[in-house]
Amino acid sequence: MNVGIFGANGRMGRVLIEALQENDSSELTLATVRSDSAWVGMNVGELAGIGKLPVSCVGVDAADAASVEVMIDFTLPAAFEDNLAWCVANQKPMVIGTTGLSDAQLSALNEAATQIPIVFAANYSVGVNVMLALVRQAARALGQTADIEITEAHHRFKQDAPSGTALAIGQSIADELGRDLKECAVFGREGKEPPRDHKTIGFATVRGGDIVGEHTALFADIGERLEVTHKASSRLTFARGAVRAANWLKDKAPGLYSMSDVIGLENMQ
Repeated sequence: MNVGIFGANGRMGRVLIEALQENDSSELTLATVRSDSAWVGMNVGELAGIGKLPVSCVGVDAADAASVEVMIDFTLPAAFEDNLAWCVANQKPMVIGTTGLSDAQLSALNEAATQIPIVFAANYSVGVNVMLALVRQAARALGQTADIEITEAHHRFKQDAPSGTALAIGQSIADELGRDLKECAVFGREGKEPPRDHKTIGFATVRGGDIVGEHTALFADIGERLEVTHKASSRLTFARGAVRAANWLKDKAPGLYSMSDVIGLENMQ
């Protein structure tokens, strides 16, 4: 499987280079950066710190669509629409891990999925996707009486808050309980407030140091509480999941797929 990366010079882009190099079922054949980037011409292996490889970074405007079968995008929302349009124009399947997308960008993603196959997930860790299934089960059993809070922690450089994964956890719980997350989410508390509304879902965010990613869903009832937690210690976890999704996309029909589809978690929902 010939795979390309948008934003190869980014934090996740570099880890994706490493993940593709260690994967026997795929090969990195295209690595793009901004057309005006100083990274144009840089060898991808040297960029990722794993030794020289037979691919160098090219500007998006010079990308050779014929060299790839699928593209992976973990860039920023500012670059997302151009990357999506490139894949649609060239009929290339796409794995998307960009978070913090606007409603308009999500609408564009859904429209693109009518023309090309897309895997879109807030988190490509297998463990996190198992967690999404587990919190639905917990919500089904405890959600009518327990108070629900979601906490997440990431490195100091992460720009969106709460994280896309935290929102995905909240959405899974809200869906199971028949609630509208936009209506029931609480993203901050300060000062004196009325007693907690049982039907709300709270979010708390921590940013600091080099924390890769930690998420906890808390179901707190009178007399007991359940916590479902996932902790990532390496970005390779996410990159390996994205590469797995890229390989899974081969020969798929146009449509919007999730990591649940990729790893077959339907029976856990």
